[in-house]
Amino acid sequence: MNILFLLIPLSLVLLSLAIWAFFWAVKNNQFEDLEGPAYSILFDDDEPKHNETKADKSCDPSDPSKQ
Repeated sequence: MNILFLLIPLSLVLLSLAIWAFFWAVKNNQFEDLEGPAYSILFDDDEPKHNETKADKSCDPSDPSKQ
């Protein structure tokens, strides 16, 4: 029975912390765009971007300007 004197205040502290975290998230626009990240995976580029460096150009055997 004595444990209730610890658990009830602890649960109230945790509840107030959860309420504070919720209002902080709403204030900082954390719930502004809920669908955007879900749809962004659908519109991803299919072709990977190729970064060509100087080493790639000099080692390319099909490049007639380097022969």
